[in-house]
Amino acid sequence: MNLLIHIIAIASLLAFLAFAIDKMLAKMNAWRIPEAVLLWLALLGGAAGALAAMNMFHHKTEKNLFTKTIPFMLMLHITLLMVFLYT
Repeated sequence: MNLLIHIIAIASLLAFLAFAIDKMLAKMNAWRIPEAVLLWLALLGGAAGALAAMNMFHHKTEKNLFTKTIPFMLMLHITLLMVFLYT
């Protein structure tokens, strides 16, 4: 269980940093991190960090793909954690 929590924490940190870097690159009109990479980071455990970065940096908040799927992924991760915690 501790391993799962550590994986989610690290994935959330990586997703947060990726969203922050992508926002910085967007402001500089530079090469960007592909949206697929951002979504995969969120799906693979980083949904909490992705959602936090979206709100903190106002990044990807007008894209339905992100505003709908990232919260869903977070609910999925919480549900999976609860299942592992109570079984």
